Amino acid sequence: MLLAGCVDDSATYYIDGNQHALTVRAMQEYFWNKDITLDLLASRMPDCQRRISLGKLPMPDVEIELFASGANVYTLRAGEQVWRVETEGCSELEAPEQVTGEPLGLFHLDENRKLVFEKAEPEAPKK
Repeated sequence: MLLAGCVDDSATYYIDGNQHALTVRAMQEYFWNKDITLDLLASRMPDCQRRISLGKLPMPDVEIELFASGANVYTLRAGEQVWRVETEGCSELEAPEQVTGEPLGLFHLDENRKLVFEKAEPEAPKK
C-alpha cells in the first residue's frame, strides 16, 4: 500500500520503429520523496542498448525537452540541465553550451503522474 502513490513509469520516443528509440524512465522511491530519479535508455537494436543516468529532478520540474541534433544525435534539456546522446553506439556525449536542433517533443508527468511523451508541433513553413 505504501508504494501505491509512487511514480514508476516510462515513456518512449520511437526513432525508427521499436528497434531504435529513446526511453525516459522516472522513479520515485517513496511517496514522500519530492524528487524523481530519471534514466535514459538509448537503443538501436541489435547494435546497442544503454542506460544513462539523468540524475534527480523535483517532481514539478520533470519536463524534458528532446531535440534532434544531427544524424543519430539527440539533446535533452530539463531547465538548466542538458544531456546529449548518440544512438550509433548508444553513448553519452559532452553536453553542448547551447541547445540546437529540431524540437521533437517533451517528456513530462501528466495530471495522473504518468510519464508521457508529447510530440512537438511541426513548425509552420516560412514564407
